[in-house]
Amino acid sequence: MSTPKNLTTAFGIPVGDDQNSMTAGSRGPVLMQDVHLLEKLAHFDRERIPERVVHAKGAGAGGYFEVTSDVTEFTKAKFLSAVGKRTEVFVRFSTVGGEKGSSDAVRDPRGFAVKFYTEDGNYDMVGNNTPVFFIRDPLKFPDFIHTQKRHPATNCPDPDMFWDFLSLTPESIHQVTILFSDRGIPATYRHMNGYSSHTFKWYNENGKYFWVQYHFKTDQGIKNLTREEAARLSGNDSDHATRDLYNAIERGENPSWTLKVQIMTPEQAKDYRFDIFDITKVWPHNDFPLIEVGRMVLDRNPNNYFSEVEQAAFCPGNLVPGIAASPDKMLQARMFSYHDTHIHRLGSNYHLLPVNSPKAASDNSYQRDGSMRVDDNGGSGPNYWPNSFGGPAPDPSCLEPPFEVTGQAARHDYSHPNDDFLQAGNLYHDVMTDQDREHLIGNIVSHLSGAQKCIQLRQAALFYKADPDYGRRVAEGLDLDFQKVQNLAKMSQQERIKATAK
Repeated sequence: MSTPKNLTTAFGIPVGDDQNSMTAGSRGPVLMQDVHLLEKLAHFDRERIPERVVHAKGAGAGGYFEVTSDVTEFTKAKFLSAVGKRTEVFVRFSTVGGEKGSSDAVRDPRGFAVKFYTEDGNYDMVGNNTPVFFIRDPLKFPDFIHTQKRHPATNCPDPDMFWDFLSLTPESIHQVTILFSDRGIPATYRHMNGYSSHTFKWYNENGKYFWVQYHFKTDQGIKNLTREEAARLSGNDSDHATRDLYNAIERGENPSWTLKVQIMTPEQAKDYRFDIFDITKVWPHNDFPLIEVGRMVLDRNPNNYFSEVEQAAFCPGNLVPGIAASPDKMLQARMFSYHDTHIHRLGSNYHLLPVNSPKAASDNSYQRDGSMRVDDNGGSGPNYWPNSFGGPAPDPSCLEPPFEVTGQAARHDYSHPNDDFLQAGNLYHDVMTDQDREHLIGNIVSHLSGAQKCIQLRQAALFYKADPDYGRRVAEGLDLDFQKVQNLAKMSQQERIKATAK
C-alpha cells in the first residue's frame, strides 16, 4: 500500500485535524475562525446544481399550528404566547440521500421541516423523523454524505463506501440501529414523527432560559414498510408517499401532529449523564417527560409544486425572539450551511420568493441589490446602519440571554465520559421486540453483505459493543468468524482499524 499524501486545504495548506471542528472548549460552540470547516462546507454546498445536495426528493403542504398548552414560563416566542393561537405553516418532507427521481420507499432518514410564519418573522424548525443523527461534528458531514451518494467511478450506490465510513465512525451506531430497524422506512409522510434532533434554547420574558428538544408526534399513528414491501413499492410506485400526502389532503383527511417538548434547566444540564448537545444522543423520557405544546394540521396542497415545495428554503438559523441556538456543533454549522446553500441554489434574494417571505411580519433589512431583486429594493431609503434618516433600527429587547462559554480554541476530541454504544444497546435490548430485532438483523445483513469482509468485521464489532447478542446475530448472518468479531470489539478504535486494514 502506498503512503497516503498529507491532507491540505484547497489552497495547499496542511490540515492537522479533519475530525474535530475548532470550538471554544470541548463542548463548543464552533468558532468562525475554523477556515477549514468553512471551506469544506462551502465547497460541499456547491457540488451539485441546481438540485438540493441533500433532501432533493420531497413533498410539501401548508396548514396551521395551534397552541394547546401554556408554555410562557419557558419561552416568550409570540406565536406560542396564548392557548388557541394559530400560526400559518408550510411543511416539507423529504428523503435525504437520493436524487429528485429516487424512490419514496428508500431506507433513509426523512426530512421534517416546518416554516412558521410568525409575527416576529419566519421561524424554521428543520429536523428529521429520527431523534438522533449519524455524526456530531460538522467537519465530517460532507464526507458522510459522499458515502451515501454514488461512487465516483461507477456512479452507483456502493456498500463499501456506505459501511466503511460508518464502521470508522462509532458515534453513528445509534442512528444506524434506528435506520435499519422497522422505523427505517416510513410507510408515508403522514405516518411518521418529526424531531428537532438538536437541542435549542428557549427563554422567557424574564430572561430565564431552558434547553429544549422538539417531538412532533403523528396523530395518524406510526406505520412503516418492511424491506420487501419497500422493494415492491420502489418498482411499482416510486412516488407513493408524495402522492399519498397530496391525495389525503384533497380528500379532506388532513394529517396532524401533536408537538411535545422536553425541557431541561441549565443546572440539570451541567452534570447530566449525557452530553445534551450531542446529536447522537437522546434525552430519556423518564428523566425529562414530554410536555404538550400544540397541534399542527396540514390542510392545503400547493397550487404549484415548483413555486412552493421546490423553492421552499428552510434554515435552522431562522430563530425568533424566545428561541435561540445551543452550542450543538452540528447546529452551529447548519446555521451557516443552509443559508449559504440556499443563496447558491436559489439566489441572493431567495427570501423574496413568496413561500420564503414573511407573511405576518415585514422585511426591514439593509440587504439590498443582488440578482432577481423583485421588489422596490428599499426604494430611496438608506442602505446602511446607523443612519439619521429613519431607517429600521435594532431592538435591544430581542437580545437573547447570555450563557457562559469557556475553554481553549482548539480542535477538541470528543471527551464526554459516556460512550457511543450505550443508547444503541438500550434500544436493541430494552425497546425492541423479538420481531423488531429479527427484522433489524435481516435488514443489516441484507445491506452489509455487499461490503468487503474487512468492513463487515469492523462493523459487526461495533454492533457487538452495543450488545453482544446484536453483534453475534449480525456475524452469524454474514457468516463471519465470531471470535474475530469479539476480539475486534475489545480493541481500541485505532487498533480495530489497523487489524482490519486491507
